[in-house]
Amino acid sequence: MSGFFGVEVWGNLFFRGKRRYFFIDLSPGFLLRIVIQRVKSAEVSVRGSKLSSIGKGFLVLVGIAQGDTAEDVRHAARKTAALRIMDDKNGKMNLDIIQTGGEVLSVSQFTLLADTRKGNRPGFSGAATPEHAMELWLVFNEELRRAGITVEEGAFGEEMEVALVNDGPVTLVMGSAPFEGS
Repeated sequence: MSGFFGVEVWGNLFFRGKRRYFFIDLSPGFLLRIVIQRVKSAEVSVRGSKLSSIGKGFLVLVGIAQGDTAEDVRHAARKTAALRIMDDKNGKMNLDIIQTGGEVLSVSQFTLLADTRKGNRPGFSGAATPEHAMELWLVFNEELRRAGITVEEGAFGEEMEVALVNDGPVTLVMGSAPFEGS
């Protein structure tokens, strides 16, 4: 099957009757991982002090892997901006964040690249170095801004408290791995 950004299907396709079931393995081996949560509001605090906040829009958790490139994160940012997961006047997910004037709170999160295949302690060897991750996370945020979206940021490398009010809830997981299977 052709590649499709945002769907991480790895492994087996099962058939039961006329339905197809996919086994989805989110273990490492994939690059960039992004979690998008549609929110009514979200904020980030560091050591008890509010750093940034947004109203209606997306809380975006961004995990940068070792092999990621600037083009990978630019593509992911464009895809994030174009996702039609905001409600129209009829309550249907039919609008993108730009059309609704929504904002983005972007938080770098290397733990999205956790390897949990062996043992009970996750490994993070697939995550990018802090320098590389920060550079690409900033590229991601700038690409969203170039699309006309107001972007607030978490604090890179800091321990943060993230508070949000989910809207829906609507939560998507995107990755740069191709869609595989049939």
